[in-house]
Amino acid sequence: MRTDLRLSIPSKGRLAEETIEFLKACGMDIYKPNPRQYEATIPSIPGLTVLFQRPTDIVISVRNGSVDFGITGLDVLEEHRGENGDILILHEALGYGKCALALAVPESWSSVESVADLRTESEILGRPIRVATKFPELTARFLKANGIPFSIVSAEGTLEIAPAIGYADMISDLVSSGQTLRDNRLRPLADGVVQPSQSVLVANSAALKTNPKALAVARQLLEFFEAYLRAQNNMSIFANMRGENPEAIAARIFAQTTISGLNGPTVSKIIHRNGDPNWYALHIIVHRNELFAAISELRAIGGSGVVVAPVTYIFEEEPPRYKAMLDALRASV
Repeated sequence: MRTDLRLSIPSKGRLAEETIEFLKACGMDIYKPNPRQYEATIPSIPGLTVLFQRPTDIVISVRNGSVDFGITGLDVLEEHRGENGDILILHEALGYGKCALALAVPESWSSVESVADLRTESEILGRPIRVATKFPELTARFLKANGIPFSIVSAEGTLEIAPAIGYADMISDLVSSGQTLRDNRLRPLADGVVQPSQSVLVANSAALKTNPKALAVARQLLEFFEAYLRAQNNMSIFANMRGENPEAIAARIFAQTTISGLNGPTVSKIIHRNGDPNWYALHIIVHRNELFAAISELRAIGGSGVVVAPVTYIFEEEPPRYKAMLDALRASV
């Protein structure tokens, strides 16, 4: 019986680098004294061991309970999670590692514009369409749902070359920019997205149900993940303004479109060096895309000395996904 809690993250590649950067941005620096080791710690979460694994192994380890938490791609998760409910998704949108598992056909298939057209292409070929993929479960499920005659061709190497050498007729592969497909004279089908994907946080359901420490770590992870992600699209604005009282200043602010803040402005008294009793400081949070409009509105109602700063975290009274996790655990009892 182990006494530590375990979090598995990708061991190499861009997803590994982005995961480490994401954890750091959330205040969870990884301490790895030996770069050759596949274990590390997060000093801010005592008792949590970080393991470095392949994305597929992360899903399998969380599923069988040898690891309590994992960060991996939604595509890999849905391919390998199984159907017994051992894995619970705690956060489905960490905001990085975005791509999509999609169907792509040769450019020479000019008559194939949609997934439905694959049925006609199968009739022309006189057999099921051979699809090369590293995601046989997701791909087969999608093609069955659309009534396409197919056979899966398993592949571990480069998929894009498969149609050119006759190994397969088309592919189902991860796509981000689509440049690799174009370089190999392939094109994705507009309605052929099998599975949108980005990084997700998952946990072993049994660990959450039976181990209070796992539940506490889940809350800490969700607290900081949600607070960090919520803050990314917001800016903090400070400004000075003259007025009769805080209520009068707030009324001028509420009459504007973009500067009302999350729940309203914070207005506090300034002890002015000249003894003027009518100076106040206000603080508001605005969406990053509305920053210019917010500054213009502040100036229009007498705001001055405007200071803008990035927001690192915005904590709610309780992280919504933690509550959703508790509801899911109760429903599965």
